[in-house]
Amino acid sequence: MVAIELDHPLVIGSGVGGLSTALELPEATVLSQGLGSTDLAQGGIAAAVGPDDTPRLHAHDTLEVGKGLSVTSVVEILCEGGPEAITRLTELGARFGRRSDGTLQLGLEAGHRRRRIVTANGDGIGREVSRTLQDAVRAHDSIHLLDGWTVLDLLTHNATVTGVVAADPRGSRHLIVARGVVLASGGLGHLYSHTTNPPHVDGSGIAMAARAGAKVSHLEFVQFHPTALDIGRDPMPLVTEALRGEGALLVDDAGSRFMVDAHPDTELAPRDHLSRAVWKQLRDGRKVYLDARHIPDVGGRFPTVTSHATSAGLHPGRDLLPVSPAAHYLMGGISVDDKGRTSLHNLWAVGEAANTGVHGANRLASNSLLEGLVFAARVSRDVMGHATKPSTTGTAPEAAFIADLEDDSAIEDLRSVMWEEVGVVRTASSLQRATTRIEELRAELANTIPGRTAVDLVTRIVTAAWARTESRGSHYRADFPQTGSDE
Repeated sequence: MVAIELDHPLVIGSGVGGLSTALELPEATVLSQGLGSTDLAQGGIAAAVGPDDTPRLHAHDTLEVGKGLSVTSVVEILCEGGPEAITRLTELGARFGRRSDGTLQLGLEAGHRRRRIVTANGDGIGREVSRTLQDAVRAHDSIHLLDGWTVLDLLTHNATVTGVVAADPRGSRHLIVARGVVLASGGLGHLYSHTTNPPHVDGSGIAMAARAGAKVSHLEFVQFHPTALDIGRDPMPLVTEALRGEGALLVDDAGSRFMVDAHPDTELAPRDHLSRAVWKQLRDGRKVYLDARHIPDVGGRFPTVTSHATSAGLHPGRDLLPVSPAAHYLMGGISVDDKGRTSLHNLWAVGEAANTGVHGANRLASNSLLEGLVFAARVSRDVMGHATKPSTTGTAPEAAFIADLEDDSAIEDLRSVMWEEVGVVRTASSLQRATTRIEELRAELANTIPGRTAVDLVTRIVTAAWARTESRGSHYRADFPQTGSDE
């Protein structure tokens, strides 16, 4: 197997973090497996651009939702970079929602004390950000896109990352040696049977970094979006939080608003509270619906939600929308500093794959796209200053060269285990059941690349959930319901 040698950085992933990083580099190669989570985002980009808002207020809200685990200095970097990120996207051609006077139309979402959600096409922010960045990348002569490639493992030598083992669209393996690797490979939501994430958002980048020896952290903090459209799809279509920001209500099958008694902020409570309340209704045998029928022109204002609903014979202006919690976003990931550096030389991480310390135990709505934009600029500057050209190809685990690339049916069993036992509500008993079942599936899963990734990560998630004997943010232990002093 002959190595492909690049004299520039290699970026893994073509979402907001990956493409934004590549655009800030003089030259880069981007490996893309396909559609990620950026394109599916509906809410918006949180940024303190309103006349009554400041980065300080934005930081306050972010820290409050993070439940004591967010890193204050990193949150300040994020929030201070918000207005500049919106300006940068506008310069690249992003068409944000605006009022008749030309000012940005700002939405409200749970946890925010100001209207600061920058939107596009109602609920189409993800598509607009993706389009903008993809157009800019295609116009950049020094960015080389390799679509349909799958990265299997990192190449390393003496705690230094030298490149990757990757499979091309035909399945042939290649060694790619590069001057620095940036992992922008996304989260791990598809390890759960109920998720808003597409199939290849399976945590593969996080798993390969961990196998190479990089530090990972806070994998117990998986955020469950409280309102995924429950119409039998996998992934489940997202019903944006912005809809509740405009007045949509959660009701049970008797028409009762159960959030009135569950939280003082009712439908705009933090996502972890909402998810647990919806989960409890479903576990008690009731159905849960989102009622948006009273919102003026809801179909025109939220075209993405409407499109998903009409595909199932529903319309938000006429029908109650059946909803359920679904795995949505990982707050933890590969441990990085405020420049995206991992614990391995020549390896950076950005976006959902990285644990920057911004989100803590619970992500504030619409901070995810912003994180990818703000930290991509910092990562690219650090890569330019510190990435080195490897003197050797390096090595990778043998399985990267011989394991089957195809999915295994056992992964579906594992996904169900994660949803039932390591989901919205956890206990020692549920985590023990998960551990037992994972061990029963381990040998079968180890023979494929997706299976190896899945079993690596679910083991780490369960271990982290075992160790955190408290409830904090998105991690809820029914047997330890109080928030303790764990960090």
